[in-house]
Order: sequence, then structure tokens, then C-alpha cells
Amino acid sequence: MFSIFFYKVVHLVALAILTGYTFHAFAAPSETRKQTLMITGISALLVLVSGMALMGKHGYEWHAWVWIKLVCWLGLTAISGIAYRRRALVPKLKLATLGLIAVAVYMAVYKPAIF
Repeated sequence: MFSIFFYKVVHLVALAILTGYTFHAFAAPSETRKQTLMITGISALLVLVSGMALMGKHGYEWHAWVWIKLVCWLGLTAISGIAYRRRALVPKLKLATLGLIAVAVYMAVYKPAIF
């Protein structure tokens, strides 16, 4: 229905919003919790849908790198909610966020044949 370019733009913009609001959650006051979680949830859904659409458009199969990216997506999606509930974990969550993003980018760029 839409072009690969459209899905790439949606995917990258939604990922930037998800990442930005995840880091926002680390320092934001608790009054912003509802809005931040709503924005991260919507952007996470857009990342998932556009990513699956890109897989379909490119004809990719469900290799290990796709599963690893899904685990990274799930972790990144959960972190903003955890950050509001467990403020003491914020320094570790920042590192986890950076790690998940780094692994997901590596998998997207190199698509390694792990298994």
C-alpha cells in the first residue's frame, strides 16, 4: 500500500520519539507520567508496525537478528514505565537503553547470520 520510503521514515521518526521520550522519563516529574507513557506507547506501536511492514516489503524472513531486534524493542518499550516507578534504577536504565539501541542498530545494519 505505502512505499518502502514511507515505512522507513515512519520507523525512524517513531524510534527517535520513543528514544527521546524514554530519556525524558528518566528526569521528568511524576505529573508527566501519563502523557509520556502514552507517547512512548504510540511510538512503540508505530515502530513495530512499520518494522513489520518493512520486513514484508523487503521479503525478510524471521532470522535471529529479527528476534533480537524484537527483544530490544520490547525492552525499550518497557523502560520508560519502569523509570517512573523505580527512580533508583534510572542510572542503570540509561545504560540499558543505550545498550538496547546499540544492539538494535547493529542488527539492523549488519543483519548477522547468528543461527
